[in-house]
Amino acid sequence: MRRLIPCWLALALVLSCAAALSAQTARVVSGQVLDRTGKPWVGVTVTIKSETGQTFTLKTDKNGKYTQIGITPGIYSFTVSSPPDNFTYTERRQIGTADETTEDFDFKTLLSQQTAQNAQNEEAQKKQQETANKFKEMQTHFNAGRAALDDADALHKQLLTAPADQKSSLQDKMKTDYQTAITELQQAEQGVQPKDAKNHAVVWANLGEAYRGAGQFDQAVDAYQKATDLAPSTAVYMNLSTALANSAAQQTDPSALASKVTDAGAACDKATALDPTTTAKCWKNIGIVLTNTGHLPEAVTPLQKASDAAPKDAQTWFLLGGALSADITSKQEGTKLTYTFPPGLLDAYQKCMDADPTGPYAAQAKAALDGLNQLSGGVQTSVGEKPQKKKGKS
Repeated sequence: MRRLIPCWLALALVLSCAAALSAQTARVVSGQVLDRTGKPWVGVTVTIKSETGQTFTLKTDKNGKYTQIGITPGIYSFTVSSPPDNFTYTERRQIGTADETTEDFDFKTLLSQQTAQNAQNEEAQKKQQETANKFKEMQTHFNAGRAALDDADALHKQLLTAPADQKSSLQDKMKTDYQTAITELQQAEQGVQPKDAKNHAVVWANLGEAYRGAGQFDQAVDAYQKATDLAPSTAVYMNLSTALANSAAQQTDPSALASKVTDAGAACDKATALDPTTTAKCWKNIGIVLTNTGHLPEAVTPLQKASDAAPKDAQTWFLLGGALSADITSKQEGTKLTYTFPPGLLDAYQKCMDADPTGPYAAQAKAALDGLNQLSGGVQTSVGEKPQKKKGKS
């Protein structure tokens, strides 16, 4: 059964609900506007606009104050304008659920903050431009250094086939190119940003190449090491191993020589860890450097490692044979001088011939093997054939 509510009571309920709703949504926003000197700004217009487009427009009183009622919570755009001063300022602010909210505008403080922000922005732009200029300058020096290296490489190739009367001038030009590359790349390195590890590594790697070409092997080692510390690279580790081998060859102290050769091998191991296909080439390069500089005993181990990795490389076997030959010993027995060969010597020359019977090293290997057999009383051998054991001997 429905109960009827008296009309006066229903009206009272409606008014009560309306009052409660108004109390929940209506807010008072007030504030004070201060001018650029910090004094109350009288008569300026304050416009308050909601996101839905509801707009309130009012002016500040003699104390620079304003008040607006009926503001609901939300985001509003506050615009302070003074047409006589050609001044307009707009800022978005959040109105919360508090019954009263104060929104002041102190243009002395705001102007100070804006000035400081502008100064910061200008400083940031200045630094950004300086960074861009340094990078451009660094790139210019790097390109000049790289061009000098490319020219030096071209001259090196010319030297291989140049007439004898032209070699001296080509060598002088190549030396100049390497020095130019060093100077330009040093300047490029100084222009790289401290945190730019990638470009630091690239410049150091190229600088190592320039030092190595100029014969400054210790400096080359340092440059390559810095490059690999920043960005490990197979190619740079291989270059580092070769530079270490060259540095080793310059040592007069046997222990220093051995230490450098060990370090060169360690660089090869790091190159191999990144790319196993580089093992033979890396160790072979060490062996070539040591062989060319007359350090034959020290070349044996690197060449053995190279031949293990690439057993079909005739050049490696030939070089190994030459390195092992340095360990041949002789002994006077009565009227006869006998020779003792280190293990693997004869086998190295034979494998050189077997690997490439018609190649450029086969004839030299055969001549070396024939000479050794004569010293030991061995038999003749032909290209592609292994030495036959002498009857009656093990």
